[in-house]
Amino acid sequence: MRKLTVPISEEAIRDLHVGEPVSVSGVITTGRDAAHKYMLDNFIKTGGQPPESEQEVYAALKEILRGGVIYHCGPVVQQQNGVWSFVAAGPTTSIREEPYQAAVIEHFGVRAVIGKGGMGPQTLRACRDYGAVYLHAIGGAATLIARSVKAVLTVYKMEFGVPEAFWIIRVEDFPAVVTMDSHGNSLHEQIAGQSAVKLNELIAR
Repeated sequence: MRKLTVPISEEAIRDLHVGEPVSVSGVITTGRDAAHKYMLDNFIKTGGQPPESEQEVYAALKEILRGGVIYHCGPVVQQQNGVWSFVAAGPTTSIREEPYQAAVIEHFGVRAVIGKGGMGPQTLRACRDYGAVYLHAIGGAATLIARSVKAVLTVYKMEFGVPEAFWIIRVEDFPAVVTMDSHGNSLHEQIAGQSAVKLNELIAR
């Protein structure tokens, strides 16, 4: 298993190939639909000149995401004595972020996206062009994955709601598999193609 420590170098990403298991350690952020649209509208479309009210969040995300990881996750959280923790941290279906992900990878220098179900051609192209990978997390193992979250450091945009906020977390040995690499390969495309062939064979019988 390859061990990746955030921030991750482009060299380390380019050395990965589909099918390889990895573990991720370091500070990462969650981000789902509202978070991605927010980044596009406030940071990317503005050419890195966000409204004054969003500059603090932009500065924080630039630091976290440069060489970093964004996790498609809507966590279940609890707070005790003012301290947040993750109860469940399963991956969200990633394809919903396809309209945004390539631009986020390019603008922020993201090295890895974690989710489930894979993503489309725009994201795959961005992985190739900018040196990033898509990591498939284990669906249905939300409580197990939460054990990898060692601390919640802070949270941004709580007004989006708990599942949609940016949760800044420190993870240790977060398990995943490379299913889209920086060489233009996608296990999701390969499996879809193989399934289509098998389906046609079954129909032809």
